[in-house]
Amino acid sequence: MSVQLPLWFEIGSLAVLTLVLIADLALVVWRPHVPSTRESALWVSFYVVLALIFAGLMFLFAGPQYGSEFLAGWVTEYSLSVDNLFVFVLIMASFAVPRKYQQEILMVGILLAILFRGIFILLGAALIASFSWIFYVFGAFLIVVAWQQAFSERDDDVERENAVIRFLRRRFDMTNEFHGMKLRVKVGDSMKWTPILIVFVAIGTADVVFAIDSIPAIYGITKSPFIVFTANVFALMGLRQLYFLLGDLIDKLHYLHYGIAFILGFIGVKLFFHALHENELPFINGGEHVEWAPDIGTWTSLAVIVVAMTLAVLASVWKLRQEVATGAITLPEKARD
Repeated sequence: MSVQLPLWFEIGSLAVLTLVLIADLALVVWRPHVPSTRESALWVSFYVVLALIFAGLMFLFAGPQYGSEFLAGWVTEYSLSVDNLFVFVLIMASFAVPRKYQQEILMVGILLAILFRGIFILLGAALIASFSWIFYVFGAFLIVVAWQQAFSERDDDVERENAVIRFLRRRFDMTNEFHGMKLRVKVGDSMKWTPILIVFVAIGTADVVFAIDSIPAIYGITKSPFIVFTANVFALMGLRQLYFLLGDLIDKLHYLHYGIAFILGFIGVKLFFHALHENELPFINGGEHVEWAPDIGTWTSLAVIVVAMTLAVLASVWKLRQEVATGAITLPEKARD
């Protein structure tokens, strides 16, 4: 039997996470540089270990239910964050962002992602508390997103920002050159906006889209806003370093989006079954709960999510090796190392 999370644990956890994020931001500001592969790998490992330690504390202080919910939620959000990372790569390439500025831009993107996901977490919690039928909506939404993820072009994610970007280019007097992280610079006798403004808008728009996609997914695993938020923060921490670790390889993992699509579809179906269990809609089973609907447990969900991502990654690596062996593609030098 699980117990409620102690209030001191929730407050302490949020305080520690805030300090870690501040420290990460301070490192970016005080020591701007392009991280090496080794440095990036160490940081990614550090954040993964940190998440696993937090999961262990959840098991210790709240029992296996909350601990398993956090693990399943974190793995799900980490998978979706990798897809978020792919879009960041496309945005950086689309606007030819100099590599020396990318670390600071990514940090801003991650902070925006945390902000937007926090907003949608609160909104999702309010909807769940008020309307039991919202799980039907969440489930249907995730199944649609899963279909789009599997069968749409990956570059389509960046196209979502084009209308906003065209508007900005028409309305704002902009220079074509980057000037560090400055949003406005003096060119001749006038002040002009720099391309950083458009990059921030593109990344912010992508963050909103992914927040809309990811929050219903994790609410299919846990109903605790605290677990939802912490799983999202742990998934986003280290994303900047993962960007530099994977670099140009991320867009060569051809089957990754199929694994993510399967996970979203699976959670969508799980949410639909949960909605049937909690059903109060009068036109479904006379407003009564549907007891025959399968009840997919958290451990089952975790196993399905891990297996799906593992198979997608292994299949992608196998295809990548085949393409390298046949000379179809050439890996960057640091990736070959």
